[in-house]
Amino acid sequence: MSRLIAYLVRFAVILFGYAVASLAASAFLNILFLASLGYTPEHAQPAATASLFFSIPFIALFVAYFGFMPAAIVILLGEILGRRDWLFYALAGAVVAAVFLGLVDHAGDSTFAVRDTSAILAVIGGGMVGGIFYWLSAGRWAGSWWQEAKNPTSPGRSGS
Repeated sequence: MSRLIAYLVRFAVILFGYAVASLAASAFLNILFLASLGYTPEHAQPAATASLFFSIPFIALFVAYFGFMPAAIVILLGEILGRRDWLFYALAGAVVAAVFLGLVDHAGDSTFAVRDTSAILAVIGGGMVGGIFYWLSAGRWAGSWWQEAKNPTSPGRSGS
């Protein structure tokens, strides 16, 4: 029973980490978009700042939706291998973003395809930021349930 609770808690931590990663990637993409339009902190207007409170979670829904399957594979791989380093999750976030870009490019919908180099690099950078924030919120304890299952609870026979 306690193992089941440990699995459910780890699953909840993974979902929380994925939500944090999606929000971080969305915030990164929003900031890049605003910077490309010439928005700077000295031009801060209350309407523009308040709109970020809506647009970041809204874009995070799309980030979470489009990156779910590749991210689920990467998270499962990280859990099984017990990877706890930030570089693995940053590079894995870049891979998830690249897989998304590849799927969008081959989907046949030319209006949705991303072909501009700066936009491609922004999406890959957003994936890296999302991977780092996933590591900060959930990835540092990856595989902890797996390692505990392998270790015996008693020292075993002494041989005497």
